[in-house]
Amino acid sequence: MSSLAFLSPGPGAVAKSPMEPGAVAAGATFEDRDGWKVAISFAAARIERAVCASSVGYADVSQLGKIELQASRDDLAGIVSGATEGESLELGHATRAAAAWWCPYSPTRAVVLCSPGDTVALRDLLTASAADANGLTSVIDISAAQGAMTILGPLAREVFARFTAIDLRPQVTPVHGWRPGSVARTGGAILCEAPDRYLMLFGAALGQYVWTVVADAAEGLGGAPVGVDALQPLDVATAARDADGATAAANRTASPSPDGSASDGSESEGPDA
Repeated sequence: MSSLAFLSPGPGAVAKSPMEPGAVAAGATFEDRDGWKVAISFAAARIERAVCASSVGYADVSQLGKIELQASRDDLAGIVSGATEGESLELGHATRAAAAWWCPYSPTRAVVLCSPGDTVALRDLLTASAADANGLTSVIDISAAQGAMTILGPLAREVFARFTAIDLRPQVTPVHGWRPGSVARTGGAILCEAPDRYLMLFGAALGQYVWTVVADAAEGLGGAPVGVDALQPLDVATAARDADGATAAANRTASPSPDGSASDGSESEGPDA
C-alpha cells in the first residue's frame, strides 16, 4: 500500500482555490474555513438565491475533500463496503454514503468527495482499511490537485452545453449520475447532486481558465457567481425535493376526478349529513 498523506496541507497552512483570482476580480468576500480560503458571497444572500432560482449560479467549492482510491476490483469493493456499511460502487453512478460521495472512474479507481472538515479523518480511515487489502492499494488526498465548482439553477444544463459534450439530460444523467469526460477541453467529471445541481471536477492547474469559461457561458444567460453560503446543504435540498414529490403525489391521489370519484379509484365521501 502507498499513502501520500504528506501532500495534505499542514494544520497551520491556509489553502487557496485555483479559481481565487477570478473570484477576487468578481468581488468575492472570503473567509477561512477548515483550512481553506473560501469565497462565501459575491452579493446579498437574497440576490444570490434569486439568481440560482431563476437562471444559474456557479460557486467555487474547491475546498471539498477529494481522496483518490486505487486497488484491485475486489480490494476496492472491500474498502468501500467497509467504510460505507455495505455500499457498493456502480460505474456511471455516485453513491451517497457516510456523508460523502463515492464516485468510480473504473472498477479499480474511485474518488471520494467529502466536506473539508472530514477529509483527514476519512483519509485515515481509508488508509487503515487499505492496509488490510491483499494487493497493492493507494489512498491519496488530491484535494489541492483538483478544482471543483457547483453549477446550479434551471439553466445549469444550458451552461454546460456551451463547453462540454457530456449529455446531462435527466434521462441520461439522473440524480447521482457520475460522468467522467472532457469539460472545457480538459479532463474532468460531472456529478448530478440533485435536480438542476451539478458538481464539476477538473485539474487545479486549469482553475482560472475553467472559471473564465464558466463565467462567459453563465453570464450570457443571466447567471452570476455565488458564494458557498448561497448553496443549500445537499441533505436539505434532497429532503426538500423528496417532500415536494411526496406532496405532489398525495395531491394527485387525493384530488377528486370530474365524476366525483377519487383518483385512486375509491369513491369520494360527500359532506356529513
